[in-house]
Amino acid sequence: MYTFALASILLSGLSFTSAAAIANQTKACNNSPSLCSRSYNNITHLGAHDSPFVRDQTTGFSTSGNQYYNSTVQLSAGVRLLTAQIHPFTASGGQTEWHLCHTSCDLLDVGKLSDWLSEIKTWMDQNPNEVVTVLIVNDGASNSDLDAQFQTANIVSYAYAPATSATVPAQWPTLDSFISSGKRLLTFIAYQEPSNSTSTPYLMNEFTYIFENPFDVTQANNFSCTANRPSAVNGATDKALSGFMMPLMNHFLDTQQIFDIETPNAQAAPITNGMNGTGNLLGAATSCAAEYQKPPNFILVDFFNVGPAISTVDKLNGISSPVGRAAVSTSSALPSTSGAQGLEISLAGLAASAVLALSMAFGAFLL
Repeated sequence: MYTFALASILLSGLSFTSAAAIANQTKACNNSPSLCSRSYNNITHLGAHDSPFVRDQTTGFSTSGNQYYNSTVQLSAGVRLLTAQIHPFTASGGQTEWHLCHTSCDLLDVGKLSDWLSEIKTWMDQNPNEVVTVLIVNDGASNSDLDAQFQTANIVSYAYAPATSATVPAQWPTLDSFISSGKRLLTFIAYQEPSNSTSTPYLMNEFTYIFENPFDVTQANNFSCTANRPSAVNGATDKALSGFMMPLMNHFLDTQQIFDIETPNAQAAPITNGMNGTGNLLGAATSCAAEYQKPPNFILVDFFNVGPAISTVDKLNGISSPVGRAAVSTSSALPSTSGAQGLEISLAGLAASAVLALSMAFGAFLL
């Protein structure tokens, strides 16, 4: 009788242990169980370049738009790095607001930074096993300005802060560690003000932790893996890597418009984000992985759904069966430009470019 009872207890314990093990194996972090135990800097994260600048009805199909789908859809479809630009905007009351503007608020303004951060928070609330990275290109906001935007969006509670910014970690926490701690939003700021303040440690200086390859590319055969930014490692990729900086691979094409204004090259996106053809994403990522002796930690693309770019990222991460990822069309969401609507869109884009160019020529704008 006692033997039977003991056996029952052991079997019961075994079943609980097995259930826990199975649950751990089937938990998906960033759409894959295999990523949970991997360090943040041992993963390739797909990034949406200029994430909030969308080429759809909400922006009049602006030719400055870098994406076809908004940030919420991007996240649901597997994007885990969102980048944006912020610029000062003078509101009707005379106060300065921080807006998401593409190069200039006269060209494309899609609203307040805090509203975009609120959108990201809403998605994170609904997806508790996902680690998200935000990279903000900053045109003059102080750390306190930025913190106010994050506080307004009520997203600070998710923000990860490193133990110290004095050294760059050789190994970052695992995705599971970020998720378990609740600190699963990583925020990097490009062009952050010099500051000794410890009040906003979650606002990490991008170029302390990350290096980038060249980004201003207009020819498909001109992509390079060589470190370009920050200036301290320009042309010195080995120095960046030996300092444990994470490589961010810019991989998007621009096209020159009137007055030498560059806009995202949507026509080239199927090849640029694909696996075949001159300048394709898989070929570029493979070359950079060989040069870095590791896959890039971040791959930044325009029109993320085309290609689709996520296929190359899955290949780099060794993922064959992603979990919980929303499907999106892999074709262009832009309507045909052959009709009257397309002509109107093109003329509107050219007019905005002309206004911006004239402003730049007379010194009204400095990036």
